[in-house]
Amino acid sequence: MKKLLLASTITALTLTSVVSIPQASAANIAQSVCEYVAADDKKRMRSFLKTNKLKIRSIFDGIQCNGKNLLEFASTKGSVKTGSLMISKLPKKVVSANLALIQNGSQPLIDAANKRVSS
Repeated sequence: MKKLLLASTITALTLTSVVSIPQASAANIAQSVCEYVAADDKKRMRSFLKTNKLKIRSIFDGIQCNGKNLLEFASTKGSVKTGSLMISKLPKKVVSANLALIQNGSQPLIDAANKRVSS
């Protein structure tokens, strides 16, 4: 009887520990990325993306911060480090398509985008 009770307890504990693994939701990912861009925290953004096995190319189209895409948001916030990181990781087509949107932002990002498109 003790063996049966012990075995069932171990099985129950194993199953509950497997079920309760927290999963990152899309809203949490978007909010975190927007916070890192607003704070211009390139190191934490890279670490967060690596931890969640994400790439900027794959999340760029799906995330908007304050109704703007990530490049435009970085440009309006003056986030040069994170904006430059995104420009270097995105395809040239995407950068050239968003070039007009970042023209009102910080000059270093405009220069980085123009350099990326012309190279």
